[in-house]
Amino acid sequence: MRLILVTGLSGSGKSVAIRELEDNGFFCIDNLPSRFLLAVCEALQQEGHQRVAVAIDSRSPASIPALRQVLHTLSNIGIETQTIFLEARDHELLARFSETRRRHPLASGADQEASQGLREAIDKERAMLESVRQGAATLDSTGVHPRQLRRWIRDIAATVEQAITLSLESFAFKHGVPEHADLVFDARCLPNPHYEDQLRALDGRDPAVANYLEASEQGPALVSSIESWLRRWLPEYAQDQRSYLTVAIGCTGGQHRSVWTVEQLGSRLADLGAIIRHRGLGYE
Repeated sequence: MRLILVTGLSGSGKSVAIRELEDNGFFCIDNLPSRFLLAVCEALQQEGHQRVAVAIDSRSPASIPALRQVLHTLSNIGIETQTIFLEARDHELLARFSETRRRHPLASGADQEASQGLREAIDKERAMLESVRQGAATLDSTGVHPRQLRRWIRDIAATVEQAITLSLESFAFKHGVPEHADLVFDARCLPNPHYEDQLRALDGRDPAVANYLEASEQGPALVSSIESWLRRWLPEYAQDQRSYLTVAIGCTGGQHRSVWTVEQLGSRLADLGAIIRHRGLGYE
């Protein structure tokens, strides 16, 4: 049986993730205390369920300290486990709670309109969940449309068991470096299609942009260098008991150079099961 644990910060998109997994054939349970997880998985396995997703988070704060041990026990009895950790930057979480006017599960008092109290709850939740985040597939939903997030969840759900899951993610430096990135490469050294009138409105997946960058000396050289580096060192990360590695590649606007580089690497590293994500392309 395969179990996907969905966890992370309140307001970061866990409900979107659970719904997407359910739509993709997973038996889903939301807000299950961790002390019941082993018994529930054993019962579902006996009933013939092969794919299960469970959300456990700060709504059941007593569940968090024992969670890693429960997952270890499940792995020892032959249940394949994966953890997806959803997060977002503070300003995005504050805006989402303000828009929905929902109460944060760790907030004290009745006044949820006071941003200081909400900030304290977010900080407390980050600290509480840090042990669960370690080794998880972390997805930062800041600025990400739910449709885009659902696609990322589908990509993780479709991966097969392997030593390490490699994620290649393009981003825009003007919006900041993704906090969850394990490795960051800078594609701003490549010629910029933005300054070509016929290419400006396109993105790095378009053949015209690809031809432009492939014709440069720098483009293929950068892709080859990153590919060689990853093939050399990815086994070392796997030997270090890492389950996930996120490689972020950025350019100024996250539309041309970083997208093309990620697409090229994704094709070259297909044998490693690389997952491709583009933060700057909106609705994809």
